[in-house]
Amino acid sequence: MTDIEVQFEPDWLSPPGDTVADALEEKGWSQAEFAQRIGYTAKHVNQLIRGKAPISEETALRLERVLGSTARFWMKREAEYREAVARRFELDAMRQESAWLTELPVKEMVRFGWVQDCRGNAAAQVAECLRFFGVATVPAWRTRYVAPLAAFRASQRYEMQSGAVAAWLRQGERRAAEIECAPFDRKAFRQALQGVRALTNEPEPGLFVPSMTALCAAAGVAVVLEPAPPGCPVSGAVRWLTPDSALLMLSLRYKSNDQLWFSFFHEAGHLLLHGKRLMFLEVENQLDSQEEVEANAFARDFLIPPAMVTQLPGIRSEVAVRQVAEQIGIAPGIVVGRMQKEGWLPWTHLNGLKTRYTWAHE
Repeated sequence: MTDIEVQFEPDWLSPPGDTVADALEEKGWSQAEFAQRIGYTAKHVNQLIRGKAPISEETALRLERVLGSTARFWMKREAEYREAVARRFELDAMRQESAWLTELPVKEMVRFGWVQDCRGNAAAQVAECLRFFGVATVPAWRTRYVAPLAAFRASQRYEMQSGAVAAWLRQGERRAAEIECAPFDRKAFRQALQGVRALTNEPEPGLFVPSMTALCAAAGVAVVLEPAPPGCPVSGAVRWLTPDSALLMLSLRYKSNDQLWFSFFHEAGHLLLHGKRLMFLEVENQLDSQEEVEANAFARDFLIPPAMVTQLPGIRSEVAVRQVAEQIGIAPGIVVGRMQKEGWLPWTHLNGLKTRYTWAHE
């Protein structure tokens, strides 16, 4: 567990009236005398000292004249006290929402560096996760992040947990906000995909990811790669962040270049073929909608043109696969993946031509 510095939150609250009372004691004044000097009733002064009556701008000016210090000092003292009171109520509310944390993959969110580790303080961890999502309350989180996921089926093989998917998508939003994108241009994006296709021959993510990100950002698409926590059986997603910018997100779920690039071009197909009001999540074993079928066809044909597919059945040697891959300008592993998908090659054959990836934290 990573240790972090936690801001000290005292259990006691000191109202500005405590400072007033200290000043009265120092001067040897009674509350009655002070009431005469400041021009308030004895009852109001008592409420002021007990923190029941707030220090207004007018009161701050009177305190400045009677007790010293500045009106700004008294206003700041009042503001800090009211903030502390509000935080006390907020912490109580956060503690009551601590069950929400069981819906989130907090351990992985900490490990990925998405949130700070406050698990020794449930209220603080709730507040930290709300800050991560950019919402003020758990009900607001359900409206903003869980409700849109209701349309997606859970995988037949993997359980899809809304909290885990929501956390992954939110991290995509946060990363996308760091990418400077031009307004979306459909023609420019289609042209950018040609440049991205050439990057499939580069095996090193440290080289192809920055280039891919730059090419797509110039056309209005923020590309983000983030690991998916347990409960998020999603390989990719696309959603429109604004009418002029889109998020294309990949999880690297299958950790091989054939799957990575097919997922990328599948999501790109959604952006080119389908409406801006829709969000697409690629969940394993979900029922394929018409949009998913169209995105699959786009990725399949963009990577390997249909005219070249006739060369693939019957190929069994590594040399032959490399020759075809070089001819059409893509990585050999993508050719192997397509042949396996179509049943032209056993899943156990030529996997050495695929590039494998791992996340740095693994």
